[in-house]
Amino acid sequence: VQLVESGGGLVQAGGSLRLSCVASGFTFDRYAIGWFRQAPGKEREGVACISSSNGFTSYGESVKGRFTASRDNAANTVSLQMNSLQPEDTAVYYCAADPGVCPIPPLKYDYWGRGTQVTVSS
Repeated sequence: VQLVESGGGLVQAGGSLRLSCVASGFTFDRYAIGWFRQAPGKEREGVACISSSNGFTSYGESVKGRFTASRDNAANTVSLQMNSLQPEDTAVYYCAADPGVCPIPPLKYDYWGRGTQVTVSS
């Protein structure tokens, strides 16, 4: 089982990034995918969750209206489009997989990626 995030980087405030999470080793279309982030010295924060079948999404309050999650089950990929980025969005972003229904508590997720760094400069 593997989840690999990519697309992170350095961007100026107000800019955009698109993260990807590519999965392998499990039946992708039966799993919800969550995005989380963790900044230094802060607790892990739920960013988004997209369900397995109907594409239902849920978002953390701090990113609603700015971030959009989508999935391509044929490509075993979930994307996170992040717009209007702000310095407080700086964190390591992780994707995770669970067969449950969004929203899903972080401790329940079965599989996790290693993360990708997003840095937003002011």
